[in-house]
Amino acid sequence: MSNKNLYLALNLLISVVWLANGLFCKVLNLVPRHEQIVARILGEEYSRPLTILIGLSEVVMSVWVFSKFKSKLNAITQILVVALMNTLEFILVPDLLLWGRLNFLFALLFIGLVNYNEFVLNKKLKSQTA
Repeated sequence: MSNKNLYLALNLLISVVWLANGLFCKVLNLVPRHEQIVARILGEEYSRPLTILIGLSEVVMSVWVFSKFKSKLNAITQILVVALMNTLEFILVPDLLLWGRLNFLFALLFIGLVNYNEFVLNKKLKSQTA
């Protein structure tokens, strides 16, 4: 597989991860555990609307990833959001996570994938066309 095809495939995969987590897990509430996490961290009273807002933000992130607009800023934003979100969950609600504290390992793998796709693959592609 060429670097360009790999970059496009990984970009699509990353976009789909954000879309699935945002739309299906949070907005459509197909994984109620997400709302429980929000309730425990931010409070029960507004947990549903906050979960929907977080989910919609993730859908926006999906579109932003797919668009490749300001991709470096996007990758940095993704890395910071995933690191912050998973650090909070690791500390505050490990019992609600699918794999407990091991979730943090999957977050690190996702961060590594985003980093590799943008700062290694995309950099190679840009240097090849320059």
